[in-house]
Amino acid sequence: MTKKFLQKGSSYNADHSPKDTRLIILTVVIFLFGGVAIFRLFSLQILSHDFYLALAAGQHEISRSIIPERGKILIQEVGDSSETKKLYPLATNQSLYQVYAEPNRVENPAELAEKLTDIFFTRSDVEIKEGETPEILEAKYKEARQKVLDEILGKLSKSNDPYEPLKKRVSEEMSTKIRELKASGIGFTEESERFYPERNIGSHILGFLGTKDDKKIGQYGLEGFFEKDLAGKQGFMESEKDVAGRWIPISGRTWDKAEDGTDLVLTIDRNIQFFACNKLQEAIKKHRADSGSVIIMDPKTGAIWAMCSVPDFDPNDYAKTENINTFNNPAIFYQYEPGSIFKAITIASALDLGKITPATTYNDEGFLKIDGYTIRNSDLKAHGIQTMTQVLDASLNTGVVFAMNKMGVDSFRKYVNDFGFGVMTGIELDYEASGNVKSLEKKGEIWGATASFGQGISVTPIQMVSAFGALANGGKLMKPYIVDEARKSNGEVVKTSPKLVRQVISGRTSTLLGGMLVSVVENGHGKKAGVPGYYVAGKTGTAQVPKKDGLGYEADINIGSFVGFAPVEDPKFVMLTKIDHPRDVIWAESSAAPLFGEIAQYVLNYLRVPPNRK
Repeated sequence: MTKKFLQKGSSYNADHSPKDTRLIILTVVIFLFGGVAIFRLFSLQILSHDFYLALAAGQHEISRSIIPERGKILIQEVGDSSETKKLYPLATNQSLYQVYAEPNRVENPAELAEKLTDIFFTRSDVEIKEGETPEILEAKYKEARQKVLDEILGKLSKSNDPYEPLKKRVSEEMSTKIRELKASGIGFTEESERFYPERNIGSHILGFLGTKDDKKIGQYGLEGFFEKDLAGKQGFMESEKDVAGRWIPISGRTWDKAEDGTDLVLTIDRNIQFFACNKLQEAIKKHRADSGSVIIMDPKTGAIWAMCSVPDFDPNDYAKTENINTFNNPAIFYQYEPGSIFKAITIASALDLGKITPATTYNDEGFLKIDGYTIRNSDLKAHGIQTMTQVLDASLNTGVVFAMNKMGVDSFRKYVNDFGFGVMTGIELDYEASGNVKSLEKKGEIWGATASFGQGISVTPIQMVSAFGALANGGKLMKPYIVDEARKSNGEVVKTSPKLVRQVISGRTSTLLGGMLVSVVENGHGKKAGVPGYYVAGKTGTAQVPKKDGLGYEADINIGSFVGFAPVEDPKFVMLTKIDHPRDVIWAESSAAPLFGEIAQYVLNYLRVPPNRK
C-alpha cells in the first residue's frame, strides 16, 4: 500500500491537501466566532450588566415612588364654645389637571383653538382699573382673548410636534368641558396641587409651596418652618409584571409605605383673622399708607388669634408677586424703632423696682440737655409739674427719661432684656428677626435716654405685643405660638402647651401699670382706641424712621402704633396695630388707635365679654 502513495518521482514535504486546508480554515472560523460570542457574553453579562438589568426591569418590573399627601393647615373658631370645634382649611390639596396637546394628531387647529379659548379665557382674568369705561373694558377683553387664542393656536399648529402643554391647574369642571369636545390630540395629566382657599388672608402666616431644584418645597411662614413635617415621607414600590403589563402576585414585591404629612391646627381664629385683616386693609387704603400689621394674642397663653400684614400676596399665585420682600412676614421680620409705645416698658420697669409710683412727680421744662444733645417733648411744650400717670397720658419724653434715670441704665437694660427684646421669640414661623437693643450697652447717657422713649433701638411687632402681654398677664411673659396641635398620619396628636418664659414684673406692678394705661385711653392720646362699656388699657406711639445711611431721620415719614389689652381687670386679648407712613395724619392717635378700637370692639363682642361700665 505504501508503494501506491510513494511513487517514483514524487516526494512528501508535509503539504496539506485541499481537503485539509478547508478543515483548518473552518476550525479557525469556528474559534473566531466562538471568541466573539464569548466576548459578547462577557460584555453583556459583566460590563453592561446594570444597563440591561435596568432595561429588563422597565419591561418586567413595576417600580415607582409613592408620593405622600402634604399635611393640611387648619384654623378654628376660638369663640366656639362647643367641645368639638369646627376646623377650616387654610392650606389643603386638590386634584387638578394639566391639559396638553399632541399637535401631530390635531385635525383642525384653528377650530379647536377657538373652542379651547372659549373655555380657558374668562373676563375675570383681565385687570380692571377704576374709571375705565365699558368701551375700554370691552377692548381690553377682546385683546386679552386674542392673546390667549394666538398662544393656543401657535402650539396646536406645530404639526410635527408630539407634545405641547396648554394649561396647568385646570379644575375638574373645566376639564369636563374640554373632554366634552372629544377632540383628538388633547390629553390630561392629573396632578395634586397645593390650594389656599382663603387666598391672601393669612398669606404671611402660611408662606407657600414653591419649586426649588425641580422639587416642591415649602417656603416662608408655616410651609417653610414645618416643611419636613408637612411633606411627609415618600414611599416606594417594586414588583414584577408579565408581558401584558400585569402585576405577577407570586413574584413578591418591595413595599415601603408612604407617610402622609402632619396636619397643623392653628391657634388662629377664623372670624377674628378675617375681621382684623379686612379692617387693616381699609385703614391702609384710608390713610394712603405704605403698609401695616395687626397681631392679636391671648396674653394668658401666648396663643396668636390673628396676624396679618399689608401688602400681602396670594400663595396660589405667588409667582405674580413682583417684590419678593413681600413674602417676609412684617409682624415677625420687620424691625423698627417703636417710639412712644415703649414708654410703657420703661415706666413698668421703674415701677417694679419701686423707684417711682403712678403719683411720683417731676417738673417738665419741655426739654433736657444730655451729652450735648437736646431732647424735647413731641409737642415741643413744657407741662410743669407732672405725675408719672400724666407722663403716659401726654406721652412726655422728658418724663420717661426721668423714670429711667431713677432706676439707672443697667437696671433698665436688664428689664428690656427680660421683656424679650433683642432676641427672637421662637414663634413657629420662618425668618423671625431679633431686633436690636445693643445701644443700651454703649457708653454715654444719651443712649439710655433715647431708648426710654423708643428711639435708637429696634423691635419687631411680635416682640412688642408679647411684652405688652406680660403687662396684661400679671407680669408673666408667655412664649407666643401659632400651632395649637399637630396631627400626625398615624393618629398621634401633639398638643402645644403654653410656655412661661419668665416673670418679668410683679403682679402688683402689672395692676398699677394697667390702671395708668387705662388713663391713656380715657384721658390721653389713646381715646380713639376705647370701646364703650369696657376699660381698655393701651399706649400710642408715633415713631420716626431712620434714614438708610443711619444719620438722622426721614422727613415727614412716621410709623403709628397702638398696643393695648382689654378688659383691664381680666384681659382677654392683647393687640398691636401698626400703620406705616400714613399720608393724611401724623399721629398714631388718628391712625393706629382708631383701628385698634374697631377691632377691639368686635373681639369683645365675639368673645361675649359682658361690658362692666356704663
